[in-house]
Amino acid sequence: MRDRARLLVLDDVDALAREAASEFRRLAASAVASRGRFAVALAGGSTPRRLYALLSDPSAPFQEEVPWNDVHFFWSDERCVPPDDPRSNYRMAREEMLDRVPVAPENVHRIEADRPDAAGAAADYERELRRVLAVPESEIPRLDLALLGMGADGHTASLFPGSEALEIRDRLVAAPWVETLRARRVTLTLPIFDRAAAVVFLVAGTDKAQTLRAVWDPSAPPGAFPCQRVRPIDGELIWLVDRPAASLLEPR
Repeated sequence: MRDRARLLVLDDVDALAREAASEFRRLAASAVASRGRFAVALAGGSTPRRLYALLSDPSAPFQEEVPWNDVHFFWSDERCVPPDDPRSNYRMAREEMLDRVPVAPENVHRIEADRPDAAGAAADYERELRRVLAVPESEIPRLDLALLGMGADGHTASLFPGSEALEIRDRLVAAPWVETLRARRVTLTLPIFDRAAAVVFLVAGTDKAQTLRAVWDPSAPPGAFPCQRVRPIDGELIWLVDRPAASLLEPR
């Protein structure tokens, strides 16, 4: 992990959000200049919420500097709830950012995880990814940015410890049952994260400190936690963490 990733420790969650917004702006400008499009998979959770609010804040510099018309929004995972449910990752991103910036509705690609057939929704979302990114079934689409978090158990997106979804290599989207939550989720799988041009983890809070220390322990076996198994093949891997989350890390 240490030799493949860039780790930045920020003073607090607000500083983390500012750094993440700067990365978002940098990667968006580069992708649009190179390919005319910026494809990003959004994460859920409280830390990304601050990022989205900052990106859409008219008093901050980011709203006017991101090429919103050329951004395509996907999601790293979604709960199996309606899009207006308070638990919906889509709803959170829409309320905090998408409703406040000039993005075209056709550039917002929601996971229809509220459908009765979650596996069918996962298969359709893979087709949507391939359609928008113009990639045939024989290839893996390349996201310009995948935003991810890390749970206290080391999960990321909806890839939880022990999940069979961690072993999937022939599908880009899955609908695993998460036993600890007694619920089903729809999630992108490791192959598409590993193909991304950039993966940015956002980690905040003292409840993450023990796990973050284990994740970054050079003597620990690799891949013990789902988040460790995200390894972009030829892309950037960036961990943005606040000081409380990093409180148990060894000096680097």
